[in-house]
Amino acid sequence: MAIKEAKVKAVEELRDKFGRCRAAILTDFRGLNVAEITELRRKLKEQSVEYKVVKNTLTSIALKDFDYNLDEFLEGPTAIAFSYEDPVAPAKVLVDFAKTHKQLEIKAGVVEGKVADKATIDQLAKMPPKEQLLANVVGALQSPLYGIVGVLQGTLRDFVYTLQAIQDKKAS
Repeated sequence: MAIKEAKVKAVEELRDKFGRCRAAILTDFRGLNVAEITELRRKLKEQSVEYKVVKNTLTSIALKDFDYNLDEFLEGPTAIAFSYEDPVAPAKVLVDFAKTHKQLEIKAGVVEGKVADKATIDQLAKMPPKEQLLANVVGALQSPLYGIVGVLQGTLRDFVYTLQAIQDKKAS
């Protein structure tokens, strides 16, 4: 009975993780040694991404409640990078790590509730960081405001110069 309870608990845990995550990327880590996997976990943890080795059958059962089907990617050793905040972070770390460690294979993933193939994950990894995107938005919002301030300052300055000229003319 203890084995069955452990499996039920594992399925519930995976179901919860898939329900909460903004991105989940499936990888095949065959060929990586312990030191390389530890390095990958550290890099993912720095980005608040959880990396979990999963059993394919239990993952398939956990995904039955969702609108996406990843069964074709659940073959061989599978580990999933779960991100609950930034959907781009795991893609960036995994794609970057896979460039130097050819053994790491990115299978597919789920990003914002949609199945993403390897090509989509590669494109996602090329996106600028969240902070840069937010800075771009703030800059775009501030730009017109600075223009309005400049125009208003020019009008006010011209008004003051006109008043000064009238005062100078009356004084002489």
